[in-house]
Amino acid sequence: MNICNGKLLKKNYLLYKQPKLLLLNRLLPYKKTGYFLLYFLFVISLAKAEDGYRLWLRYDLVNDNALLKQYRSSIQAININGNTSTVAALQKELNTGLQGLLGESISNISQPANNSIVAGTPATMKDIKAMVGADALNTCGSEGFIIKTVHFNNKNIIVIAGNTDVAVLYGGYHFLRLLQTHQHIQDLNITSVPKVKLRVLDHWDNLNRTVERGYAGISIFDWQTLPDYLDKHYTDYARANASIGINGSVLNNVNASALILTPAYLEKAAALANVFRPYGIKVYLSIKFSSPIETGGLKTADPLDKAVQEWWKKKADTIYQYIPDFGGFLVKANSEGQPGPQNYGRTHADGANMLADALTPHNGVVMWRAFVYSESDEDRFKQAYNEFKPLDGKFRSNVLVQVKNGPIDFQPREPFHPLFGAMPQTPLMLEFQLTQEYLGFATHLVFLSTLFKECLTADTYEKGAGSTVATIVDGSVENHALSGMAGVANIGNSINWTGHPFGQANWYAFGRLAWNHELNSAQIADEWIQQTFTNNPAFLDTVKTMMLLSHEILVDYMTPLGLHHIMGYGHHYGPAPWYDKGARADWNPVYFHRADAMGIGFNRTATGSNALAQYAPEVQAMYKDSNTCPDKYLLWFHHVSWNHKMHSGRTLWEELCYKYYTGADSVSWMQHAWNNMKGKIDEERFEHVKMLLAIQHKEAVWWRNACVLYFQTFSHQPIPEGYEQPEHLLAYYESLEFPFAPGH
Repeated sequence: MNICNGKLLKKNYLLYKQPKLLLLNRLLPYKKTGYFLLYFLFVISLAKAEDGYRLWLRYDLVNDNALLKQYRSSIQAININGNTSTVAALQKELNTGLQGLLGESISNISQPANNSIVAGTPATMKDIKAMVGADALNTCGSEGFIIKTVHFNNKNIIVIAGNTDVAVLYGGYHFLRLLQTHQHIQDLNITSVPKVKLRVLDHWDNLNRTVERGYAGISIFDWQTLPDYLDKHYTDYARANASIGINGSVLNNVNASALILTPAYLEKAAALANVFRPYGIKVYLSIKFSSPIETGGLKTADPLDKAVQEWWKKKADTIYQYIPDFGGFLVKANSEGQPGPQNYGRTHADGANMLADALTPHNGVVMWRAFVYSESDEDRFKQAYNEFKPLDGKFRSNVLVQVKNGPIDFQPREPFHPLFGAMPQTPLMLEFQLTQEYLGFATHLVFLSTLFKECLTADTYEKGAGSTVATIVDGSVENHALSGMAGVANIGNSINWTGHPFGQANWYAFGRLAWNHELNSAQIADEWIQQTFTNNPAFLDTVKTMMLLSHEILVDYMTPLGLHHIMGYGHHYGPAPWYDKGARADWNPVYFHRADAMGIGFNRTATGSNALAQYAPEVQAMYKDSNTCPDKYLLWFHHVSWNHKMHSGRTLWEELCYKYYTGADSVSWMQHAWNNMKGKIDEERFEHVKMLLAIQHKEAVWWRNACVLYFQTFSHQPIPEGYEQPEHLLAYYESLEFPFAPGH
């Protein structure tokens, strides 16, 4: 017997996907051969190997015997009716998931039976309404689901119900999550409805497969082989997104190529849309505003020009012939050199409305980004507000203005963007960045749920206390029908999708919060750890603590006390607070920290740029006084003396040193905590994270040393006693160059 022949290699691959208890059964035919021991060891090694590809959809055997017994007794069959591609996807996911989690195959039946799962809609199952209640279904809309344990017609049944097949699919994934996280299922009564309508991943992926600000390899979208070759990644990407409620994908970079709208690429995009459709995911495209000139033969892209308007209408008609459920356009215009309506003396509303009119017959939407700033003496903080606030109420009903969480650019910490609370007549779509452009790339462990929640829970006071960013975004404050949340993806073709194993948690957290922004970070961390690693309480408690503290730790060793945008020029890798050679003032770190002999920080109060005036009076009151401003935002809004007395009792200089040193030391704590987890998870991912934490510690010390030494040249004060002295002089850190930093 040749264990390297093709058939056996295929068996080995299949075995890799099976729970360990099933492996032994599959090995029995070979037990009398001389190769049994070798084969057994080889297969078991495959079974234990973990590369992270399965994300949080691992479906490994439940290792709690009491729960496993409960699950097996309650789930003995599946009854799903319907013949759509979404029903087929649900059937396959439940069969795969339950077989893995329960260690035994589950039969598919045509009628409800005792101890079975019944999944369907009122259209596919006549008794669904009677099982869960018509009134309950009426609250679910088109995507919400119900999971309920019922006793119906003398049968004990677990019902997964919704008004559409996609809603039931979401419910199926949620049910599998319950099993993976070891929840009891004997008395379920869950109703879950998404709070935000559009929950979208924005891919900054180029047509040549490079990824702007991408740190996990090249793009998963292989435009060269599309539409004929459909990589397995595409389906697994759709599965992962559907499992956390993401329902849209922008396939290409906001710095778009006009080629994306040509027939050759529309055919490719349509192939991806066909893969994603069963999982409830619509595709969107980033468009270049000058496309009518670049690919349409026109001499202008003026949005008020009749020929341009007609070109976009015909282009929209063509797109929907390829992709009948196309979602719409994402637009970056008149920002960082991108063309837009201002090239022709028009407004953002003029440009967005032209595109919206072209999409309206097809129910498409326009997501118009508010990330705009130009070379100006005006504080960059203020520019988006100044351009968009006067346009409130002037956009078509199918336009969302997409606003970053903060006013500058995805910094480790920012105050919420002042446009939230300032445009009551316009749906605002919140944009987060999952890819860690300013947070250490894919080598730093930073759980971003806490950053997301800090923004979502911030009170804008648009209609008094309680008008949080979350309630602005979900439309509930102003009763907007359209709502959305976008996340700039951190996904590449790395075997584990995100480069850093914990980068997966940020993808997961974004999806869960876009579905329900009321979830807390601890709950999200619990879910992700249990599904991705283990339910071991010691591992869960330790790693959850690491995750929940990780963002604050990074802020401490990078940009404490409200410092911002002091990263390396262009590539944003490492510290460079000294850099002042950029072509524009607001491309230089010195523009943002404004350190001098008198102190440090950007004065945005009434005596400075007065950016603070863009917020509601209640928000201004929190930040306008340097003595009462929270420390974490102090240098965002104030230029303060090096001897300014902090809430801790330390001076600003002492506090700055304290934060930098505490941050770097805290990464050492993270290393120690992680090392104690050895043996509690697979060796592959343990070692991967261990090595990345070593990089993170080295870079945290680099950040600490470089920034403390640089700011010391202004404070003229010694590093406090008891702190380790930097390894090198400032000149060394200033001399470092990184021409090939990734993602730039």
